[in-house]
Amino acid sequence: MNNILWIGLGLAVVFAVMYNSLINKKNQVENAFGGMDAQLKKRYDLIPNLVKSVKGYMEHEAKTLTEITTLRTKALSSNISDDDKVALDNALTSKLGGIMVAVENYPDLKASENFNQLQRSLNEVEEQISASRRAYNATITSYNNSVEMFPTNLLAGMLNMQRKNVFEIPETQRENVDVGDLLNN
Repeated sequence: MNNILWIGLGLAVVFAVMYNSLINKKNQVENAFGGMDAQLKKRYDLIPNLVKSVKGYMEHEAKTLTEITTLRTKALSSNISDDDKVALDNALTSKLGGIMVAVENYPDLKASENFNQLQRSLNEVEEQISASRRAYNATITSYNNSVEMFPTNLLAGMLNMQRKNVFEIPETQRENVDVGDLLNN
């Protein structure tokens, strides 16, 4: 009878350690996403100023500016899932990159001190977002390992904990840059 008690106690301790580990990892994921979300909010706050600065110069990019504003509005809505927020952020990153490339065609805009300050601020925020993404992805990888590896995967399944997606670079940003085109402009 004494052995059964010790085995039961041992299993209870193992269960408690695994449970606490999974909850800790879930909370770390939420914390990392919150940190990244704060950086994304900084970017969203810069977008109206950026759009206002470039609107008068960039008539041909009006559609892209409208899309950026629409994406920002969707991303700031309160009833959006984390996965949808990730997808919107990827689309927004791609559109903002397009605007920054298009600026090269507008020398007056490039000379604007207001625009240059906004561009520096946006670059700084993008660096902070990149750092937040790296931290988030590391946290997600640790969480996913716990959810998928034995024996914690058994408990994770009972708790309905599922694999989460990491932030990935949008396909448009994976394309190779043609240095020849850059040097010819």
